[in-house]
Amino acid sequence: MNEYRNILLAVDFSEDDHYVAQKAKHMAEKLKAELSIIHVLDNIPMPDTAYGTVIPLDTPTSYASLEVEKSNLVNIADQLGVKPIHRCLVWGEPKQEIARFAEKYQIDLIVVGSHGRHGLALLLGSTAKGVLHYAKCDVLAIRLQEE
Repeated sequence: MNEYRNILLAVDFSEDDHYVAQKAKHMAEKLKAELSIIHVLDNIPMPDTAYGTVIPLDTPTSYASLEVEKSNLVNIADQLGVKPIHRCLVWGEPKQEIARFAEKYQIDLIVVGSHGRHGLALLLGSTAKGVLHYAKCDVLAIRLQEE
């Protein structure tokens, strides 16, 4: 069995992130694996930038909504002890960008939250389902409780 050495936590800044993040952190500690974190921006307009779709976390911008997203990612990463080099904020389609990051950085395991929806929501798909489809590594979907 392959050991997990590089674990990627995908966050969406929902109230469930803390639960999923703690599971990922615990697993990384137990396995002595490197923990990385990613958030994919798909809910705010992309400003015209010189740096493409990857957002540098250490460079201020004039976009208030982007600064909030950066701050959220940095706060979660700091709480988890994720090194700055292992933090990623990127624009795009979450399932594709998460899988792309995982392949580029030789991630062994992607950890995502999943509501396990049924009916119409299942037909429309979810980020966890999409990541499972696109990723070339293992994906761990942490079941979240429905309200």
